[in-house]
Amino acid sequence: MDDDALQAWVERISLECFGLPFRHRATFNRRLRTTGGRYFLKTHNIEINPKQLEQFGPEETEKIIKHELCHYHLHLANRGYRHRDRDFIELLAKVGGTRYCRRLPGVQPGGPRPVRYMLKCAACGLEYLRRRRMDPRRYACGRCGGKLKFMTLDSTNES
Repeated sequence: MDDDALQAWVERISLECFGLPFRHRATFNRRLRTTGGRYFLKTHNIEINPKQLEQFGPEETEKIIKHELCHYHLHLANRGYRHRDRDFIELLAKVGGTRYCRRLPGVQPGGPRPVRYMLKCAACGLEYLRRRRMDPRRYACGRCGGKLKFMTLDSTNES
């Protein structure tokens, strides 16, 4: 299925289930990993994970489309479009959308990432392990207020 077929599918579901037209773009995004789809508040476009369609079929993907269309129509109507809002929960149940998409095999959401960096205090020697790169000039040691030195753990390069 390509983006044009997805666009027609989303427009059809919008008219049949919500009674309102979908006037923006719906596209596939292969980079999505742990989510079935997403709705953009600024552009009102929708992206769908094509791996959900390949793995679980059109029935499950249609539930994901309904979920994203709930965000879409409620947001445009200035009603509660967030997952925790009563309007969203009620509309989702009414149209038969899914609250959560099924997990793709082999994908661990929020799984542990390796520790790759370390900040070391020049004064007291306290070490801070980090998974993300950061600028040590913006921070100071929490224990003594000393300067921090940035190090990469998987190699001996220091910045």
